[in-house]
Amino acid sequence: MPKVSVGYGLSLGCMSAIAGAWRRTAAGAGLLSRDGVVAPTIFAEMSALAVRTGAINLGQGFPDEDGPAEVLEAARAAISQGVNQYPPGRGFPDLLAAISEHQRRFYGIDVDAATDVIVTAGATEALTATLLALIDSPDDEVVVFEPYYDSYAAAVALAGARLRTVPLRRPDFQPDLEVLAASVTDRTRIILVNDPHNPTGAVFGPEVQAEIVRLAHQHGAIIVTDEVYEHLTFAAAHVPLATLPGAAERTLTISSAGKTFSVTGWKIGWIHGPADLITAVLTVKQYLTYVNGSPFQPAVAVGLRMPDEFFTDAADTLARKHLILGEGLRAAGFEVLAPQGGYFTVADATALGGGDTAAFCRAMPEKAGVVAIPLSAFVSPEHQDDYAGLVRFAACKKVDVLEEAAARLAAATF
Repeated sequence: MPKVSVGYGLSLGCMSAIAGAWRRTAAGAGLLSRDGVVAPTIFAEMSALAVRTGAINLGQGFPDEDGPAEVLEAARAAISQGVNQYPPGRGFPDLLAAISEHQRRFYGIDVDAATDVIVTAGATEALTATLLALIDSPDDEVVVFEPYYDSYAAAVALAGARLRTVPLRRPDFQPDLEVLAASVTDRTRIILVNDPHNPTGAVFGPEVQAEIVRLAHQHGAIIVTDEVYEHLTFAAAHVPLATLPGAAERTLTISSAGKTFSVTGWKIGWIHGPADLITAVLTVKQYLTYVNGSPFQPAVAVGLRMPDEFFTDAADTLARKHLILGEGLRAAGFEVLAPQGGYFTVADATALGGGDTAAFCRAMPEKAGVVAIPLSAFVSPEHQDDYAGLVRFAACKKVDVLEEAAARLAAATF
Protein backbone atom coordinates (compact mmCIF):
# COMPACT_ATOMS: atom_id res chain seq x y z
CA MET A 1 0.00 0.00 0.00
CA PRO A 2 1.54 3.37 -0.94
CA LYS A 3 2.27 5.88 1.76
CA VAL A 4 -0.49 8.44 2.14
CA SER A 5 -0.17 11.77 3.88
CA VAL A 6 -2.19 12.03 7.07
CA GLY A 7 -1.19 15.58 8.01
CA TYR A 8 1.70 17.36 9.77
CA GLY A 9 4.19 15.72 7.43
CA LEU A 10 3.45 12.20 8.65
CA SER A 11 2.69 9.24 6.47
CA LEU A 12 1.04 5.93 7.09
CA GLY A 13 4.49 4.40 6.86
CA CYS A 14 5.46 5.95 10.19
CA MET A 15 2.10 5.64 12.00
CA SER A 16 3.37 2.54 13.78
CA ALA A 17 5.64 4.79 15.85
CA ILE A 18 2.76 6.87 17.20
CA ALA A 19 1.38 5.70 20.52
CA GLY A 20 -2.17 6.33 21.67
CA ALA A 21 -5.72 5.14 21.84
CA TRP A 22 -6.03 5.52 18.08
CA ARG A 23 -4.27 2.19 17.69
CA ARG A 24 -6.77 0.08 19.63
CA THR A 25 -9.63 2.04 18.03
CA ALA A 26 -8.39 1.25 14.54
CA ALA A 27 -7.71 -2.35 15.52
CA GLY A 28 -11.18 -2.67 17.00
CA ALA A 29 -12.67 -1.42 13.74
CA GLY A 30 -10.54 -3.88 11.75
CA LEU A 31 -8.59 -1.10 10.02
CA LEU A 32 -5.10 -1.70 11.43
CA SER A 33 -2.70 -4.08 9.73
CA ARG A 34 0.05 -5.95 11.56
CA ASP A 35 2.64 -3.46 10.32
CA GLY A 36 0.68 -0.48 11.64
CA VAL A 37 -0.86 0.68 8.35
CA VAL A 38 -4.36 2.15 8.66
CA ALA A 39 -6.67 1.10 5.84
CA PRO A 40 -9.61 3.20 4.62
CA THR A 41 -13.05 2.00 5.65
CA ILE A 42 -14.94 -0.16 3.20
CA PHE A 43 -17.47 2.67 2.89
CA ALA A 44 -14.81 5.11 1.68
CA GLU A 45 -13.40 2.52 -0.69
CA MET A 46 -16.73 1.60 -2.23
CA SER A 47 -17.90 5.21 -2.50
CA ALA A 48 -14.71 6.03 -4.39
CA LEU A 49 -15.42 3.09 -6.69
CA ALA A 50 -18.90 4.46 -7.34
CA VAL A 51 -17.46 7.83 -8.35
CA ARG A 52 -14.79 6.29 -10.56
CA THR A 53 -17.12 3.91 -12.39
CA GLY A 54 -20.33 5.94 -12.41
CA ALA A 55 -22.08 3.16 -10.50
CA ILE A 56 -25.18 3.75 -8.41
CA ASN A 57 -24.06 3.92 -4.79
CA LEU A 58 -26.24 1.64 -2.67
CA GLY A 59 -23.39 1.22 -0.20
CA GLN A 60 -23.72 4.07 2.27
CA GLY A 61 -26.94 4.48 4.20
CA PHE A 62 -27.98 8.05 3.58
CA PRO A 63 -31.06 9.26 1.68
CA ASP A 64 -30.70 11.17 -1.58
CA GLU A 65 -33.75 13.35 -0.99
CA ASP A 66 -34.60 15.80 1.76
CA GLY A 67 -36.96 15.32 4.65
CA PRO A 68 -40.31 17.02 5.36
CA ALA A 69 -40.63 20.64 4.31
CA GLU A 70 -41.92 21.68 7.75
CA VAL A 71 -38.75 20.47 9.40
CA LEU A 72 -36.44 22.07 6.83
CA GLU A 73 -38.29 25.38 7.06
CA ALA A 74 -38.05 25.34 10.85
CA ALA A 75 -34.25 25.11 10.54
CA ARG A 76 -34.15 28.00 8.10
CA ALA A 77 -36.34 30.07 10.40
CA ALA A 78 -34.12 29.31 13.39
CA ILE A 79 -31.02 30.46 11.49
CA SER A 80 -32.69 33.69 10.37
CA GLN A 81 -33.92 34.33 13.90
CA GLY A 82 -30.44 34.13 15.35
CA VAL A 83 -30.43 30.63 16.83
CA ASN A 84 -26.78 30.23 15.88
CA GLN A 85 -24.84 30.20 19.15
CA TYR A 86 -24.27 27.52 21.78
CA PRO A 87 -27.44 25.83 22.99
CA PRO A 88 -27.70 24.71 26.64
CA GLY A 89 -25.48 21.76 27.50
CA ARG A 90 -28.32 19.25 27.68
CA GLY A 91 -30.04 20.69 24.61
CA PHE A 92 -32.73 23.29 24.04
CA PRO A 93 -35.60 22.80 26.50
CA ASP A 94 -38.17 22.63 23.70
CA LEU A 95 -36.36 19.73 22.02
CA LEU A 96 -35.93 17.95 25.36
CA ALA A 97 -39.67 18.39 25.91
CA ALA A 98 -40.43 17.13 22.39
CA ILE A 99 -38.33 13.99 22.98
CA SER A 100 -40.19 13.39 26.24
CA GLU A 101 -43.56 13.91 24.51
CA HIS A 102 -42.53 11.56 21.68
CA GLN A 103 -41.61 8.73 24.04
CA ARG A 104 -44.89 9.07 25.94
CA ARG A 105 -46.97 9.40 22.76
CA PHE A 106 -45.58 6.38 20.93
CA TYR A 107 -44.45 4.08 23.74
CA GLY A 108 -45.97 5.21 27.02
CA ILE A 109 -42.50 5.92 28.47
CA ASP A 110 -42.25 8.73 31.02
CA VAL A 111 -39.08 10.77 30.49
CA ASP A 112 -38.30 13.77 32.69
CA ALA A 113 -37.12 16.37 30.18
CA ALA A 114 -35.07 18.15 32.83
CA THR A 115 -33.07 15.19 34.16
CA ASP A 116 -33.48 12.09 31.97
CA VAL A 117 -32.44 13.15 28.46
CA ILE A 118 -29.50 14.72 26.61
CA VAL A 119 -29.24 15.96 23.03
CA THR A 120 -26.10 14.60 21.33
CA ALA A 121 -24.17 14.91 18.07
CA GLY A 122 -26.07 12.05 16.51
CA ALA A 123 -26.53 8.56 17.87
CA THR A 124 -22.83 7.83 17.39
CA GLU A 125 -21.77 10.39 19.97
CA ALA A 126 -24.45 9.19 22.36
CA LEU A 127 -23.11 5.65 22.08
CA THR A 128 -19.44 6.62 22.39
CA ALA A 129 -20.05 8.94 25.34
CA THR A 130 -22.00 6.17 27.06
CA LEU A 131 -19.24 3.61 26.63
CA LEU A 132 -16.55 6.04 27.75
CA ALA A 133 -18.65 7.00 30.77
CA LEU A 134 -19.59 3.52 31.97
CA ILE A 135 -16.62 1.30 31.08
CA ASP A 136 -14.31 1.19 34.08
CA SER A 137 -11.91 -1.72 33.57
CA PRO A 138 -10.12 -3.60 30.78
CA ASP A 139 -11.98 -6.64 32.07
CA ASP A 140 -15.36 -5.07 31.32
CA GLU A 141 -17.19 -6.69 28.42
CA VAL A 142 -19.72 -5.27 25.99
CA VAL A 143 -22.03 -7.82 24.39
CA VAL A 144 -23.19 -6.99 20.86
CA PHE A 145 -25.14 -8.84 18.21
CA GLU A 146 -23.11 -9.75 15.13
CA PRO A 147 -23.05 -8.49 12.39
CA TYR A 148 -22.81 -5.10 14.11
CA TYR A 149 -22.71 -1.48 13.00
CA ASP A 150 -19.02 -0.81 12.51
CA SER A 151 -18.69 2.04 15.02
CA TYR A 152 -19.62 -0.30 17.89
CA ALA A 153 -16.35 -2.22 17.80
CA ALA A 154 -14.32 0.96 17.41
CA ALA A 155 -16.06 2.67 20.35
CA VAL A 156 -15.76 -0.39 22.59
CA ALA A 157 -12.04 -0.56 21.81
CA LEU A 158 -11.61 3.17 22.43
CA ALA A 159 -13.26 2.75 25.84
CA GLY A 160 -10.81 -0.05 26.61
CA ALA A 161 -13.38 -2.83 27.00
CA ARG A 162 -13.68 -6.28 25.45
CA LEU A 163 -16.14 -6.94 22.65
CA ARG A 164 -18.16 -10.12 22.95
CA THR A 165 -20.39 -11.04 20.04
CA VAL A 166 -23.60 -13.04 19.72
CA PRO A 167 -24.20 -14.24 16.14
CA LEU A 168 -27.44 -13.55 14.31
CA ARG A 169 -28.47 -16.42 12.08
CA ARG A 170 -30.36 -16.38 8.82
CA PRO A 171 -33.01 -16.35 7.55
CA ASP A 172 -34.51 -13.90 10.08
CA PHE A 173 -31.26 -12.99 11.90
CA GLN A 174 -32.39 -13.84 15.41
CA PRO A 175 -29.89 -14.97 18.08
CA ASP A 176 -29.81 -18.40 19.67
CA LEU A 177 -31.01 -17.77 23.23
CA GLU A 178 -28.64 -20.33 24.72
CA VAL A 179 -25.67 -18.67 23.03
CA LEU A 180 -26.91 -15.28 24.24
CA ALA A 181 -27.20 -16.56 27.81
CA ALA A 182 -23.69 -18.03 27.67
CA SER A 183 -22.28 -14.74 26.35
CA VAL A 184 -23.60 -12.54 29.17
CA THR A 185 -21.58 -13.02 32.35
CA ASP A 186 -20.70 -11.13 35.49
CA ARG A 187 -18.01 -9.39 33.43
CA THR A 188 -20.67 -7.92 31.13
CA ARG A 189 -20.92 -4.21 31.76
CA ILE A 190 -23.18 -3.35 28.83
CA ILE A 191 -25.52 -5.28 26.53
CA LEU A 192 -25.67 -3.19 23.36
CA VAL A 193 -28.81 -3.75 21.31
CA ASN A 194 -29.47 -2.33 17.84
CA ASP A 195 -33.16 -2.83 17.04
CA PRO A 196 -34.25 -2.47 14.25
CA HIS A 197 -30.87 -3.86 13.31
CA ASN A 198 -28.21 -2.54 10.96
CA PRO A 199 -27.00 -4.22 8.78
CA THR A 200 -29.44 -7.16 8.68
CA GLY A 201 -32.82 -5.40 8.91
CA ALA A 202 -33.87 -7.73 11.74
CA VAL A 203 -36.40 -6.82 14.42
CA PHE A 204 -35.89 -8.82 17.61
CA GLY A 205 -38.80 -10.92 18.78
CA PRO A 206 -40.38 -10.65 22.25
CA GLU A 207 -38.58 -13.75 23.53
CA VAL A 208 -35.21 -12.24 22.60
CA GLN A 209 -36.10 -8.94 24.24
CA ALA A 210 -37.27 -10.65 27.43
CA GLU A 211 -34.06 -12.69 27.62
CA ILE A 212 -31.92 -9.56 27.27
CA VAL A 213 -33.70 -7.97 30.21
CA ARG A 214 -33.50 -11.15 32.30
CA LEU A 215 -29.78 -11.50 31.68
CA ALA A 216 -29.12 -7.83 32.45
CA HIS A 217 -30.81 -8.26 35.84
CA GLN A 218 -29.06 -11.53 36.56
CA HIS A 219 -25.58 -10.15 35.86
CA GLY A 220 -26.01 -6.50 36.84
CA ALA A 221 -25.50 -5.23 33.29
CA ILE A 222 -26.70 -1.99 31.74
CA ILE A 223 -28.74 -2.20 28.54
CA VAL A 224 -27.91 0.36 25.85
CA THR A 225 -30.27 0.43 22.88
CA ASP A 226 -29.65 1.98 19.47
CA GLU A 227 -33.13 2.65 18.05
CA VAL A 228 -32.41 5.04 15.17
CA TYR A 229 -34.71 3.05 12.84
CA GLU A 230 -37.57 3.02 15.35
CA HIS A 231 -40.10 4.54 12.92
CA LEU A 232 -38.99 2.44 9.95
CA THR A 233 -40.42 -1.00 10.75
CA PHE A 234 -42.56 -2.83 8.20
CA ALA A 235 -44.59 -5.55 9.93
CA ALA A 236 -45.32 -4.19 13.40
CA ALA A 237 -44.70 -1.10 15.51
CA HIS A 238 -41.36 -0.80 17.25
CA VAL A 239 -41.20 -2.00 20.87
CA PRO A 240 -38.43 -0.28 22.89
CA LEU A 241 -36.68 -2.49 25.44
CA ALA A 242 -37.28 0.21 28.05
CA THR A 243 -41.00 -0.65 27.95
CA LEU A 244 -40.45 -4.20 29.21
CA PRO A 245 -41.05 -4.94 32.91
CA GLY A 246 -37.94 -4.23 34.95
CA ALA A 247 -36.00 -2.76 32.03
CA ALA A 248 -36.37 1.01 32.40
CA GLU A 249 -34.28 1.18 35.58
CA ARG A 250 -31.18 -0.11 33.75
CA THR A 251 -31.74 0.96 30.13
CA LEU A 252 -30.27 3.86 28.17
CA THR A 253 -32.20 4.49 24.95
CA ILE A 254 -30.51 6.17 21.98
CA SER A 255 -32.14 7.52 18.84
CA SER A 256 -31.73 10.36 16.38
CA ALA A 257 -33.47 12.52 13.81
CA GLY A 258 -31.29 11.57 10.86
CA LYS A 259 -33.03 8.41 9.67
CA THR A 260 -36.62 9.32 10.53
CA PHE A 261 -36.53 12.76 8.90
CA SER A 262 -33.90 12.13 6.19
CA VAL A 263 -31.48 14.68 7.66
CA THR A 264 -28.48 12.47 8.43
CA GLY A 265 -26.05 15.39 8.07
CA TRP A 266 -27.66 17.37 10.88
CA LYS A 267 -26.33 14.94 13.51
CA ILE A 268 -29.02 15.56 16.11
CA GLY A 269 -29.40 12.56 18.39
CA TRP A 270 -30.46 11.95 21.95
CA ILE A 271 -30.18 9.54 24.83
CA HIS A 272 -32.57 9.05 27.72
CA GLY A 273 -32.74 6.88 30.80
CA PRO A 274 -32.40 6.99 34.60
CA ALA A 275 -31.11 10.35 35.80
CA ASP A 276 -27.99 8.93 37.47
CA LEU A 277 -26.91 7.15 34.30
CA ILE A 278 -27.68 10.22 32.19
CA THR A 279 -25.57 12.36 34.52
CA ALA A 280 -22.67 9.94 34.03
CA VAL A 281 -23.01 10.16 30.24
CA LEU A 282 -23.33 13.97 30.32
CA THR A 283 -20.15 14.22 32.37
CA VAL A 284 -18.23 12.71 29.44
CA LYS A 285 -20.33 14.08 26.56
CA GLN A 286 -19.76 17.70 27.59
CA TYR A 287 -16.05 17.25 26.91
CA LEU A 288 -16.57 15.70 23.48
CA THR A 289 -18.66 17.99 21.27
CA TYR A 290 -19.91 20.07 24.24
CA VAL A 291 -23.02 21.06 22.24
CA ASN A 292 -24.08 21.01 18.59
CA GLY A 293 -26.58 21.97 15.93
CA SER A 294 -28.35 24.97 17.47
CA PRO A 295 -30.69 25.80 14.55
CA PHE A 296 -31.40 22.14 13.89
CA GLN A 297 -32.60 21.41 17.42
CA PRO A 298 -35.86 23.43 17.16
CA ALA A 299 -36.41 21.94 13.71
CA VAL A 300 -36.16 18.40 15.09
CA ALA A 301 -38.66 19.36 17.81
CA VAL A 302 -41.07 20.26 15.01
CA GLY A 303 -40.44 16.90 13.39
CA LEU A 304 -41.06 14.89 16.55
CA ARG A 305 -44.46 16.57 16.89
CA MET A 306 -45.61 15.80 13.36
CA PRO A 307 -48.87 13.85 12.91
CA ASP A 308 -48.90 10.07 13.14
CA GLU A 309 -49.50 9.85 9.40
CA PHE A 310 -46.02 11.17 8.68
CA PHE A 311 -44.37 8.32 10.58
CA THR A 312 -46.65 5.68 9.05
CA ASP A 313 -46.09 7.00 5.54
CA ALA A 314 -42.31 7.06 6.04
CA ALA A 315 -42.29 3.36 6.91
CA ASP A 316 -44.66 2.46 4.07
CA THR A 317 -42.58 4.38 1.53
CA LEU A 318 -39.37 2.67 2.61
CA ALA A 319 -41.03 -0.74 2.53
CA ARG A 320 -42.02 -0.13 -1.12
CA LYS A 321 -38.44 0.85 -1.93
CA HIS A 322 -37.18 -2.41 -0.46
CA LEU A 323 -39.62 -4.28 -2.72
CA ILE A 324 -38.29 -2.50 -5.82
CA LEU A 325 -34.71 -3.30 -4.86
CA GLY A 326 -35.57 -6.87 -3.92
CA GLU A 327 -37.19 -7.53 -7.30
CA GLY A 328 -34.04 -6.43 -9.10
CA LEU A 329 -31.83 -8.53 -6.85
CA ARG A 330 -33.93 -11.66 -7.37
CA ALA A 331 -33.95 -11.11 -11.12
CA ALA A 332 -30.15 -10.95 -10.99
CA GLY A 333 -29.97 -14.29 -9.16
CA PHE A 334 -29.48 -13.14 -5.57
CA GLU A 335 -31.32 -14.76 -2.68
CA VAL A 336 -33.00 -11.87 -0.87
CA LEU A 337 -33.35 -11.91 2.91
CA ALA A 338 -36.22 -9.47 3.29
CA PRO A 339 -35.74 -6.90 6.07
CA GLN A 340 -38.21 -6.22 8.86
CA GLY A 341 -37.06 -2.65 9.31
CA GLY A 342 -34.43 -0.05 8.55
CA TYR A 343 -32.57 1.13 5.45
CA PHE A 344 -30.91 -2.08 4.26
CA THR A 345 -31.64 -5.25 2.31
CA VAL A 346 -29.24 -8.19 2.71
CA ALA A 347 -28.87 -10.59 -0.22
CA ASP A 348 -26.88 -13.78 -0.73
CA ALA A 349 -24.59 -13.70 -3.76
CA THR A 350 -23.29 -17.27 -3.38
CA ALA A 351 -25.19 -18.56 -6.43
CA LEU A 352 -23.55 -15.81 -8.48
CA GLY A 353 -20.04 -16.77 -7.44
CA GLY A 354 -19.98 -14.29 -4.57
CA GLY A 355 -18.53 -16.55 -1.88
CA ASP A 356 -15.66 -14.08 -1.48
CA THR A 357 -18.02 -11.23 -0.81
CA ALA A 358 -15.43 -8.46 -0.58
CA ALA A 359 -14.01 -9.38 -4.00
CA PHE A 360 -17.54 -9.72 -5.41
CA CYS A 361 -18.47 -6.22 -4.19
CA ARG A 362 -15.28 -4.73 -5.60
CA ALA A 363 -16.12 -6.20 -9.00
CA MET A 364 -19.82 -5.36 -8.99
CA PRO A 365 -19.49 -1.67 -9.97
CA GLU A 366 -17.89 -2.69 -13.27
CA LYS A 367 -20.13 -5.71 -13.85
CA ALA A 368 -23.47 -4.28 -12.76
CA GLY A 369 -23.04 -0.53 -12.30
CA VAL A 370 -24.13 -0.80 -8.65
CA VAL A 371 -22.16 -0.47 -5.41
CA ALA A 372 -22.95 -2.40 -2.23
CA ILE A 373 -21.12 -3.36 0.97
CA PRO A 374 -20.00 -6.90 1.94
CA LEU A 375 -21.59 -8.00 5.19
CA SER A 376 -18.12 -9.09 6.26
CA ALA A 377 -17.42 -5.39 6.95
CA PHE A 378 -19.70 -5.72 9.98
CA VAL A 379 -18.23 -8.94 11.34
CA SER A 380 -15.26 -9.74 13.58
CA PRO A 381 -12.31 -11.43 11.79
CA GLU A 382 -12.87 -14.82 13.41
CA HIS A 383 -16.47 -15.01 12.14
CA GLN A 384 -16.00 -13.85 8.54
CA ASP A 385 -16.74 -17.28 7.06
CA ASP A 386 -20.11 -17.43 8.84
CA TYR A 387 -21.40 -14.59 6.69
CA ALA A 388 -19.72 -15.42 3.38
CA GLY A 389 -21.72 -14.47 0.33
CA LEU A 390 -23.89 -11.87 2.05
CA VAL A 391 -24.12 -8.33 0.68
CA ARG A 392 -25.83 -5.22 2.10
CA PHE A 393 -27.73 -2.85 -0.21
CA ALA A 394 -29.19 0.53 0.86
CA ALA A 395 -32.83 1.07 -0.14
CA CYS A 396 -33.05 4.65 1.18
CA LYS A 397 -32.79 6.24 -2.27
CA LYS A 398 -35.20 7.85 -4.70
CA VAL A 399 -37.58 5.46 -6.43
CA ASP A 400 -36.18 6.20 -9.89
CA VAL A 401 -32.64 5.54 -8.63
CA LEU A 402 -33.71 2.20 -7.17
CA GLU A 403 -35.58 1.29 -10.37
CA GLU A 404 -32.45 2.00 -12.41
CA ALA A 405 -30.32 0.00 -9.96
CA ALA A 406 -32.79 -2.89 -10.14
CA ALA A 407 -32.69 -2.80 -13.94
CA ARG A 408 -28.87 -2.79 -13.96
CA LEU A 409 -28.71 -5.71 -11.56
CA ALA A 410 -31.27 -7.72 -13.55
CA ALA A 411 -29.30 -7.17 -16.75
CA ALA A 412 -25.86 -7.85 -15.28
CA THR A 413 -23.71 -10.85 -16.03
CA PHE A 414 -21.80 -11.97 -12.95
